[in-house]
Amino acid sequence: MVVDVETGGFNPKTDALLEIAACILRMDDFGRLVVSETISVHVEPFDGANIDPKSLEITGIRLDSLLRGAVPEKEALSRIAQPIRKEIRATGCQRAILVGHNAFFDLSFVNATIARTDFKRSPFHPFSSFDTATLAGLAFGQTVLSRAVQSAGLEWNESEAHSAVYDTEKTAALFCSIVNRWKILTGF
Repeated sequence: MVVDVETGGFNPKTDALLEIAACILRMDDFGRLVVSETISVHVEPFDGANIDPKSLEITGIRLDSLLRGAVPEKEALSRIAQPIRKEIRATGCQRAILVGHNAFFDLSFVNATIARTDFKRSPFHPFSSFDTATLAGLAFGQTVLSRAVQSAGLEWNESEAHSAVYDTEKTAALFCSIVNRWKILTGF
């Protein structure tokens, strides 16, 4: 499962989780990894959460927007986890491995939110992940998401960047590109 979060800063224990999105990946009829579904949720900051104005400037998130439709953290986790758990059951797996661009960052915010809300039955493995920054560095010589996506021959729109759903979908496309290319190169 590819995941991206947008936050109020860099500290998962003190800074707000503001958006979370996930892409479910599947194999198509030709054995290629493809994006099957995208889920995204806007999240209400927890009481006392730190929100750096610079983070809001970068993401463009307007916390006061009525159109945002933000929900409490536990509900946001539930909305993300439900379709992921369904996919886990359908594939006979135990847990989902989080794929992210700088995956440690995303997983640290997911895990901190799970702990803070006492969320039961996380669909994610608590510490295993695939990092597309590392994989793209190897595959394309680029670690910055926008450059890696473009090096993979995929479209990038800077004005849409830094939303959880856009970044997740681009990270998912990048991961699929790398895995599918590896399969062609190695026959694996």
